[in-house]
Amino acid sequence: MKTSTRSGIRTAILAAVLIALFAGLGAYPSSALLQSQRNIPPATGIIQGVVQSEKGPEAGVWVIAETKDLLTNFIKEVVTDDQGKFLVPDLPAANYKVWVRGYGIVDSMPTTMKPGTQSVTLKTTTAKTPQEAAKSYPGNYWLSMLEPPAKNLFPGTGAAGNGMNAQMLTQNHWINQLKSNCNFCHQLGNNLTRTLDDVYKGDPSVHTATEAWDRRLQGGVRGNSMYGALSTMGKDPTLKVLSDWTDRIAKGEVPPAPARPKGIERNIVVTLWDVGDDHSFMHDEISTSKQNPTVNAGGPVYAVSAGHGQLVVMDPKENSTYSIDIPTRDDKAKVPSRFPAPVKPSLFWGNEHLWANPGYNPADPHNPMLDSKGRVWTTSKIRGNQEPAWCNDAKLGNKSADWFPLTGSGRQTSYYDPKTQKWQLIETCFATHHLQFDNDPDETVYYNELSGPIFGWVNSKVYDQTLASTKDEFKAEQAAVGWCGQVLDTNGDGKITRPWNTTTQAVSGNELLYAGDTGGAAPPAGGARAGAAAAGAEPAAGGAPAAGGGAGRGRGRGGPPPAPFDPKLDTMVRYNLYAVIPSPVDDTVWGVSENPFPGMLVRLQRGNNPPESCKTTLFKIPEPGFDPRGIDIDTNGVVWTALAASSHMASFDVRKCKDLNGPAKTDGSQCREGWTLYLTDGPKLKGTEIPADFHYFNWVDQRNISGMGANTPFATGSNSDSLLALNTQTSEWTKFRVPYPLGFYARGMDGRIDDPNPANWKGRGLWANYGTHFVWHIEGGKGTKGKVVHFQIRPNPLAR
Repeated sequence: MKTSTRSGIRTAILAAVLIALFAGLGAYPSSALLQSQRNIPPATGIIQGVVQSEKGPEAGVWVIAETKDLLTNFIKEVVTDDQGKFLVPDLPAANYKVWVRGYGIVDSMPTTMKPGTQSVTLKTTTAKTPQEAAKSYPGNYWLSMLEPPAKNLFPGTGAAGNGMNAQMLTQNHWINQLKSNCNFCHQLGNNLTRTLDDVYKGDPSVHTATEAWDRRLQGGVRGNSMYGALSTMGKDPTLKVLSDWTDRIAKGEVPPAPARPKGIERNIVVTLWDVGDDHSFMHDEISTSKQNPTVNAGGPVYAVSAGHGQLVVMDPKENSTYSIDIPTRDDKAKVPSRFPAPVKPSLFWGNEHLWANPGYNPADPHNPMLDSKGRVWTTSKIRGNQEPAWCNDAKLGNKSADWFPLTGSGRQTSYYDPKTQKWQLIETCFATHHLQFDNDPDETVYYNELSGPIFGWVNSKVYDQTLASTKDEFKAEQAAVGWCGQVLDTNGDGKITRPWNTTTQAVSGNELLYAGDTGGAAPPAGGARAGAAAAGAEPAAGGAPAAGGGAGRGRGRGGPPPAPFDPKLDTMVRYNLYAVIPSPVDDTVWGVSENPFPGMLVRLQRGNNPPESCKTTLFKIPEPGFDPRGIDIDTNGVVWTALAASSHMASFDVRKCKDLNGPAKTDGSQCREGWTLYLTDGPKLKGTEIPADFHYFNWVDQRNISGMGANTPFATGSNSDSLLALNTQTSEWTKFRVPYPLGFYARGMDGRIDDPNPANWKGRGLWANYGTHFVWHIEGGKGTKGKVVHFQIRPNPLAR
């Protein structure tokens, strides 16, 4: 069902009219048909001129044009050249408010104008004080003023000692928790998080910064997740750090000034469209197929609204948006929400239980991808928690269920076909999180479990063929779905055999505890998967185990003593995976695991007869890096992972490995020579060498869509209002910055080719969206909507 989600009255009316108008056609009309029938002229208008302050022309500042006259709010942003000149291209006919923002100047007063050929002069003024200048700085600059607890407080001695949690072994463990638990959901350093005005206003009983932080972290739409993170880090020392940070800002202290855009950064054109409503949590977007970025050329961009259980569609030709409910196989009332109720009232939403049944659709989509047919695949819930018997009963015919029986998962998969306007729901047995397509002939789509160790897949060719021949979706999913656990070849015979050793990660460190031989069977209820793990959901911040993580069973938890390691057996491990990527050059699938600290790269060699041919190898993140989260791969098979907390981009080239023969190592110490780490260049947390940025994910531009070169790696500068492109030859970073509205927080990104002619800069670009859990953190506050963002690089700052 196509529905509107408060994405504007105009959009709702348009959707209703179009549905009625084209009822019976079997599909909604194409953009070309809509454009011709509604007589929408192409967007060719320009606004050009020069920006001047009392000091003369201002180079490297942004000119922003915004209109509410279209079907959804529309913004375009460009940068001035060396002489302060600008040209805003491709503007639809409308009235625009045009104004200037830049580092070292004050936001200019908006001027209302229409596109035209005449040149205009936009007046701005130099900031009179550092505080005035700093209002437009990205969040990571403000966060860099935060000073983590002193190194001599680690390892923590608990509430009876220095107050630092005993699981915080080093200062880096604490920084890892700050970023992975807090930055995981939203920016740190934006105006709302660096000030306490909303707390004092919302709770008159609060009088000090420490009380305000304690109150802020107890309330909100993520239940007790923030307070759980506080406890994991060490309540009193962490409150002291946060209070000191905001107290210094309240007294007028400011961060260092960012550099203005330079070089190619001045050629970037940014376009934004409003999507969703004022409390949509839209995790990710997708515009095309990773394997063929001309798929869906010029077509809609799709985002998933996790909180609303919807696919959100934005048409860049129409400048319009609408939402589609994602169905579930079970009755919606039987499909539980992963979002908790508030423990203390939210300062913005009170006791309203956002994103939970029965108010919202529980499908909980997480990550979308397009296949070669233009179908939108996403991870979504199709049922309650009852697993089908074929997931764990080998007698029912699924080989994966024989080797790795599964008994619990809370998110599965589905796809939407824009041609038929229909959804197809698919049982996976394993819990799903991120998904990625392979470039194999079967167009296999791979999944990770997040809070579980399973590499899962759906053979989409087999699924389509079986569904077409049998008309039975249950037979199709059983034929096409498979999975493997993580088994290391520790006896060195080159293959995986049963029975095997099993392990579990120790809470206190990185050593592996051997917990007996299960003969290859999975532990009860999916082993380490429980709670959020079994639900296939991202755990609430603070819910992940700290400083050692993993399954948490074994020594120190009252479990049985660890069984001795048998070197004659292979060994099953259970590293929770955050994301996966199949290699374009061989049969390997790569995953990343955040825990145990500092994290692991996990390679699955699927082989020609999975699951019995599946073989795993571990590669530990080298110092000084930690917290791998995103993962992608270039056309040579080099793996890239964004180290979210240490703020590195790391590459791993398995071709450099010299020690992969013989028994696999359980500690991930193989192939140190395969790693290269690149530190991002943002400001560093006070007193440390760790940048204040946070990279939720990363992406490799395999086909030079951006114009930065084939195989250019990008990190999502989720705390810095930017996407970050790395030049691997010079180690320099190019920032694709979004200056307005402040709070651009990308989780994922992709690139699409709309016109294969390389001379047409308008025919290609990068896509992302505001993926924060809390859109009311974006500049503008409550009532602001999320946005889809398009980045393009033109030949020069004045190109039309």
